[in-house]
Amino acid sequence: MCARDGLKLYRGEAGGLQDSEKVSARRRTARNRLHLPENFRLYDWRASKITNDLDNHENPVEVSANARHSPVYTMARYGRRRAEGAKKLAASSPARIGLSCLA
Repeated sequence: MCARDGLKLYRGEAGGLQDSEKVSARRRTARNRLHLPENFRLYDWRASKITNDLDNHENPVEVSANARHSPVYTMARYGRRRAEGAKKLAASSPARIGLSCLA
């Protein structure tokens, strides 16, 4: 992980590598403060937020800036994920519930 905008979890300049133990401690503190289960992953929550913002037609540049990604990376990683997943699920649903054998 790399720090940006002055967020430093180590001694030195922003933008360098962070100490993984300190990152884990920050995440554990946030999880405890929010009374979340031990197996709750904050990164998954962050990914859901990005996906929801894009699905709600938020400005991709702003979503990328909030996620601290480039717009290209954000759109490649999160831009079509939910729509593609829904299409794949819809295509597989008849077979999953046994309707393919009725045809």
